[in-house]
Amino acid sequence: MTVDLAVRRTAVFALFFLPGLTIASWVTRTPDVRDLVGASTAQMGLILFGLSVGSMVGILCSGPLVARWGARPVIVVGTVAVAAGAAVTGIGAAAGAGPVVALGLALFGFGMGGGEVALNVEGAEVERLLGRSTMPAMHGFFSLGTVVGALAGMLLTAISFPVLAHLTIVAALVVAVLALVIRNIPSNVGRRADAGATATRARRPQVWKDTRLLLIGCVILALAMAEGTANDWLPLVMVDGHGLDAALGSAVYAAFAAAMTAGRFIGGRFVDRYGRAAVLCASALVGAIGLALVIFVDHQAVAASAAILWGLGASLGFPVALSAAGDSGEDSAARVALAATVGYVAFLVGPPALGFLGEHYGLRNALILVLVLVVAAAFATPAARSAAEPRPKEPTGV
Repeated sequence: MTVDLAVRRTAVFALFFLPGLTIASWVTRTPDVRDLVGASTAQMGLILFGLSVGSMVGILCSGPLVARWGARPVIVVGTVAVAAGAAVTGIGAAAGAGPVVALGLALFGFGMGGGEVALNVEGAEVERLLGRSTMPAMHGFFSLGTVVGALAGMLLTAISFPVLAHLTIVAALVVAVLALVIRNIPSNVGRRADAGATATRARRPQVWKDTRLLLIGCVILALAMAEGTANDWLPLVMVDGHGLDAALGSAVYAAFAAAMTAGRFIGGRFVDRYGRAAVLCASALVGAIGLALVIFVDHQAVAASAAILWGLGASLGFPVALSAAGDSGEDSAARVALAATVGYVAFLVGPPALGFLGEHYGLRNALILVLVLVVAAAFATPAARSAAEPRPKEPTGV
């Protein structure tokens, strides 16, 4: 069955929306979950480690599974795991059982990590067929999901709606939307023919040795860590580091998510006009300014406003750098999978590292690690430039 390209793109938009909705639903309830399980900052870091481990297992499995079966079945399994993870997390919170919450987050991470790699392979193919920058808008729907989830979570937090009921409703909604749109995703994207397996294996080491691709991966690593840090810790940074109550902490996260969404929906135009390298460099610098203000300025209004800069700066890192990775050489699906894997290392090392640093030095000071990585990423962004992109004009004698 041939699927209309516009319908296919809409299905991808919807599938990106679902994990964004789910992760924001979890993040806005982290203060409540922490209280329900009686966890310290360091213990929350360990609980979040479940999300990290699940993400990395999903990511590492996703590339080979997409190569063998195609992106669609991996997307299905990943999205179902996201829904199951949300439900189990809610059960763990209601039972006051930190290990069950960690298990739910591991399921969620597994589904999100694996499913997101497959979604990015599918998204890169749709972008290629459309012939214009579309990945930022696709990730914009992920951010739109986080906005919707954050606003709902903020309201439900304010009225003390039960965490279990909240996350169970979200899980049911994810499964329903998946069943509605998955038929519009082709079954063979990313799948490699058996006859080419030997050649693919021979080519794979060259992908790992591609210095330019690894530099792009480093940009993804830093800006994904900036995004992931906010997803994991921003409400608690605002509550514990700046003295806001839980509802206002969720509101700041909603503002961050809204900035991410705006940056991604608008960013494609800037990419088409100025090129990936320039946009990524500007993104890193804006994100660094936002992080620095949150860390070093002891003022609630400034910190809340700075979260918007943080969100704008982090918004384009992952989608734009993934597009650059896909265009960096042959075997685009393998390159996207590799770059996503490198970037998702942030989700493995970020939550526990920041949790332990936050326990000893405070969450605001722990963010200095993220700030250093984001500043360093600005120097690696020239690797994202392609031959077709606009370059700075040099003076001529004509």
